[in-house]
Amino acid sequence: MNTGVFLLSEARGLSRDLLGGKGYGLAEMAQAGLPVPPALIITTEACRRFLREGAVPGLWEEVRAKLSALEGLTGKRFGHGEGATPPLLVSVRSGAPVSMPGMMDTILNLGLNLEGVQALARATGNPRFAWDAFRRLLAMYGEVVLGEKAEVFEEKLSALKERRGVASDAELSPEDLEELSFQYLRHLEARGTPFPMDPWDQLQGAILAVFRSWQNPRARTYRRIYGIPEDLGTAVVVQAMVFGNLGEDSGTGVGFTRNPATGERGLYGEYLRNAQGEDVVAGIRTPEPLERLLDYAPELYRELQEVAALLERHFRDMQDFEFTVERGKLYLLQTRSGKRTAQAAVRIAVEMAKEGLITREEAVLRVEANALPGLLRPAVDRDRAPEPILKGLPASPGAAVGHAVFSNEAAERYAAQGLPVILVRPETTPEDITGMYLSRGILTARGGLTSHAAVVARGLGVPAVVGAEALRVYPEEGRAQVGGLEFKEGEVLTIDGSTGEVYLGAVALVASAGEALLQELLAWAEPHRRLGVRANADTPEDAQRARAFGAEGIGLCRTEHMFFHEERIPWVRRLILARTPEEEAEALERLFAFQKQDFKEILKAMDGLPVTVRLLDPPLHEFLPPLPDLEGKARAGDEEAQALLERAKALHEQNPMLGFRGVRLLLLRPAIFRMQLRALLEAAKELKEEGFDPRPEVMVPLVADPKEVERAKALAEELFQEYGPIPFGTMIETPRAALLAAEIAPLVDFFSFGTNDLTQMTFGLSRDDAGKFLPRYVEEGLFPFDPTERLDEKGVGRLLRLAVEEGRRANPRLKLGLCGEHGGEARSVQFVADLLDYTSASPFRVLTARLAAAQAGMRASRTVPG
Repeated sequence: MNTGVFLLSEARGLSRDLLGGKGYGLAEMAQAGLPVPPALIITTEACRRFLREGAVPGLWEEVRAKLSALEGLTGKRFGHGEGATPPLLVSVRSGAPVSMPGMMDTILNLGLNLEGVQALARATGNPRFAWDAFRRLLAMYGEVVLGEKAEVFEEKLSALKERRGVASDAELSPEDLEELSFQYLRHLEARGTPFPMDPWDQLQGAILAVFRSWQNPRARTYRRIYGIPEDLGTAVVVQAMVFGNLGEDSGTGVGFTRNPATGERGLYGEYLRNAQGEDVVAGIRTPEPLERLLDYAPELYRELQEVAALLERHFRDMQDFEFTVERGKLYLLQTRSGKRTAQAAVRIAVEMAKEGLITREEAVLRVEANALPGLLRPAVDRDRAPEPILKGLPASPGAAVGHAVFSNEAAERYAAQGLPVILVRPETTPEDITGMYLSRGILTARGGLTSHAAVVARGLGVPAVVGAEALRVYPEEGRAQVGGLEFKEGEVLTIDGSTGEVYLGAVALVASAGEALLQELLAWAEPHRRLGVRANADTPEDAQRARAFGAEGIGLCRTEHMFFHEERIPWVRRLILARTPEEEAEALERLFAFQKQDFKEILKAMDGLPVTVRLLDPPLHEFLPPLPDLEGKARAGDEEAQALLERAKALHEQNPMLGFRGVRLLLLRPAIFRMQLRALLEAAKELKEEGFDPRPEVMVPLVADPKEVERAKALAEELFQEYGPIPFGTMIETPRAALLAAEIAPLVDFFSFGTNDLTQMTFGLSRDDAGKFLPRYVEEGLFPFDPTERLDEKGVGRLLRLAVEEGRRANPRLKLGLCGEHGGEARSVQFVADLLDYTSASPFRVLTARLAAAQAGMRASRTVPG
């Protein structure tokens, strides 16, 4: 009985979920007739069983049997060479069903021991190659299986190069590499973890290590960032080694069938002559573009072009493939759908549809909606930019400004203070995932366009410049040098991931205009969208921008944001300090003028479209200066500060977000309610007289009881009698309001779900403070994701669904929308697509909401699979 081990020839028809992405790609390539070294695949089910039970009965017997078959296919014996036949060596690599580049572990040259080194040297006639292969195995196995730090091996290598007076590994002699191998062996022996000389013991240890790597911290962090389920497990691919480091007619490379940064059609990638597998993606050496092959290996370049075309036709997507050339012969080692920037994703999807490789519906579903804001990333303002201090490779487009940091810890420290950071590293490794995730941009001294830094940055959607070889980075000292120029942790950098240029200091940025191809994709998507999309906008500029992005109105206009302008705050404070009706009236009259003008401009920008205005929501203390500032000025004799201090103390609340705010404040200070609503109605009246078509709606926040809604509506009706009625609604953002939806619905024209507060109150956590523990909670698996970023369907979503069903039953004409931050998050939008009439998102996420809603419509109508 097969316990979960298959040869490539036996894997036909098995799923990616079972074979993992790497195994599935190898099996498909082999069946398509491409040159793939023989391999066996241990399935994800075996991994899950091992992680669950600690053992997989029958596994080793099955692996032995398949390994014997590999020996037959290659004509080599595992770990044993004979005469001119080298030993069969294998790579052991992870392969999850979902691509997780660099997050888990790989071991190359496995099966080699001291006897095998001699056999390999004899068979290849290249002792240097044989000892180099062995020292690489010792370092990888020592780190991945035996638990030693990679730096220990690197330090010994660096020390040897320094003693020999050479700059690169390639300059070390066979004797040097033999000496280094014995240094590694003695070190592992001394720490109590000797390297196993039996090839079978090596293989067992490596397979179990790859299983365990599913649970390593960087893999868990990566899954949390990308929302990958924890229970998928990884497959293990054991594949016959081919060698790219056998001389100048050998090499290793990574290719893309289209440019992953721009989406441009054509072979794209990098190649390293006389190098082995991990050298390209690890960023240790900077490779050369594949086009250079035209100069010295044109036949190989043409063969790669043919491979790229075949891969695209077979997989119907842009492919990222790894290959090795052994003494002039090409071998394919991996293929997968390539990670790409948002810009590239849109271009590839649209152009593939036009080429007939995929349908328009598939093109729409191919683009990750949450990535669309990446298309709108800013760029360096060329007219105001100084000379760059450095130029590297443009790995991920867009520009970013931030404080230079050199470690995960520094990135976390600065991010905790709300400061943007640029992560600067010699090269990144999977251990840097936390710092990369927190960064606005990434800069490395080494590595190419397919290095770890480049691939992960594109996946994260952050700008990156890599392979900036003039850069010298000293992470332990928190500094870097470019020639005679030095910059330290905390100094501001600007990087341009579109050109590869790096600037010292903050350089002016300009907004991107997006792309025509995106509009074409959205035009294909729109017929499938049933959910309306509005914007959260508080200024005429935001309203205009949102409308340009296709917003069908404003779902949330936060009036308090209009009070914070420099000339308005004093009048808000006068309102707070008012001791007489006359003083209150004077302050309200001034604020009325400001509000009316703001409303007029916003309604004009959204002419003919609905604009939902939320009345004052935050507590009054937010409009006062911080207590320490007031106390200092009061001690200095400032009478106004003294009065504000006394009022601030009177307004002080232990938990103001659950205190005197929203509808509570509006009902007990009704003059504020009347001022705001009159300003809105007066603005609409004036615009109508000027020939415009304003469509205002008003809503009250934070209700928890139908009586609050009744009282607020009665206040509104007083003004509706004078100006005429407009739609009146309420935000559903307390759990009690959701539970009493049937009683509230008959009183209003619409509900707007404020999922920011609804999430906070349902979970009993503060969005402002939860960052101190939520990431750890998610990492520990206590929450599957951060509910402040993505709508919690099980809890908050259940309240929302209940309120929708009971509200509509009580008031069939009830309109329903969502206006929390979740309104622009793709998975949240897809959840509400069949529940609500519209969602409302920040202007730059309107595109995300439009695409996500269309994708939800496609899936619901089953026009395409998935």
